[in-house]
Amino acid sequence: MNIFLAILISAAVAFGVTALLGFVLIPALHKLKFGQNILTDIGPRWHAKKQGTPTMGGLMFIIGSLLAVLVTLLVCKLTNFPVFSEITFDANQQRTKLYAGLLLAVCLGLVGFADDYIKVAKKRNLGLTELQKTVPQAMVIVAYLTSLLLSGNKSMFVPLFGRVSLDSVPGMIFFYLFGAAVIYGAVNAVNFTDGIDGLCGSVTVPVGVAFTVMAVLMKNTSVSVLGAALAGCCAGYLIWNHYPAKVMMGDTGSMFLGGLVVALAYCLDCPLILLPVGIVYVAEALSDILQILAIKLAGRKIFKMAPLHHHLEMSGWSEKRIVRVLTFVSVIGCAFGVVVMYNTVP
Repeated sequence: MNIFLAILISAAVAFGVTALLGFVLIPALHKLKFGQNILTDIGPRWHAKKQGTPTMGGLMFIIGSLLAVLVTLLVCKLTNFPVFSEITFDANQQRTKLYAGLLLAVCLGLVGFADDYIKVAKKRNLGLTELQKTVPQAMVIVAYLTSLLLSGNKSMFVPLFGRVSLDSVPGMIFFYLFGAAVIYGAVNAVNFTDGIDGLCGSVTVPVGVAFTVMAVLMKNTSVSVLGAALAGCCAGYLIWNHYPAKVMMGDTGSMFLGGLVVALAYCLDCPLILLPVGIVYVAEALSDILQILAIKLAGRKIFKMAPLHHHLEMSGWSEKRIVRVLTFVSVIGCAFGVVVMYNTVP
C-alpha cells in the first residue's frame, strides 16, 4: 500500500458509487416529483425547458465521496499504511482537519437540502431566505474554525511567503474574521457556479486533482485521499449532469462541494490557495457582486446577466462552449496553484 494506491482507491470508489447511484436516485426523484423550478427572472428565458428536471442530485456525490474516504481509510488501516503521518503536518491536526472538513461539508449540504426541499416540496420558488441560510452557515463556520484552533492549528501558509504564525490575540481575531469571510464567500461562490448543465462539476474536477497533487507534494496522504474523492465523485456525477442534464445538484450539492473545497484548502493550511485554484468560482462571484454594485451605484449593468456564465449565454455562447472554456480556465488556475504551493512549502 502506498499513497498512489490510496488515491486510486478513493477516486475509483467515489466515481463508481456516484455514477451507480444515478440509476437509483434519479428515478426516485422523478417519482417524488422533486423537479427543478426554473425562475426566468434570474436566468435566460430558454432555461424554462429545464423545468421539472430532478434536483438534489448532489446526494449522489455526497454519498459517493463520504464512502470513498471511509473505504480508503479502512483499507489503509487494514494494510497498516499511515494515513496521518507526521512528515509535514501534525498527525492529530490532520485527523481533526479531515473529519471536521467532512462534517463542515455535510452540514452545509444540509442547509442546501433544506433550501431545495422548501423549493420543490413546499412550492416556494426562492426556498430559504438569505437570513435563514446565512445564520446556520455562520454557526457551522464558527464551529469548524473553533475545531481547527482547538486542534492546535495556529498558523497558515501564505503563498510565496511561507508559514505565518497566528498565535496571538490579534492573530486569533484575524483567524476567525478571515476564515469566516473565506469560507462563506467560497461556499456561495461555488453555489453561483452551479447554473448550467455540467459547469460546476466540470470546473471542480481539476480542483480535486490539484489538491491531490499538492497533497502528494507535501506528503499528506489524508488530503490526497480527500482530493481524489472530490475529483472522482464530480466525474461520476457528470455522467448524469452533462448537457442535457438528467439531474441537477441543487443547493444540496453545490454547498457540499463548496464546503469540501474549503476544507481541502484548510487541510493544507493555505486558504489563500483558493484564489488561483478556484479562479472560476471567484470570477462567478465577482461578476454577481459587481453587477449588484453597478446597478445600485450607477443605475446600469456591467454584464448582460449575472453571474458570468449567464452573461456568456446572453452573448450567444452555448452551454457546452461555456463549460469547455471555463473548465480550461479552471485547469490553468489549478496548475498555477500547484506551482505556487510547490514553491511555498519547504
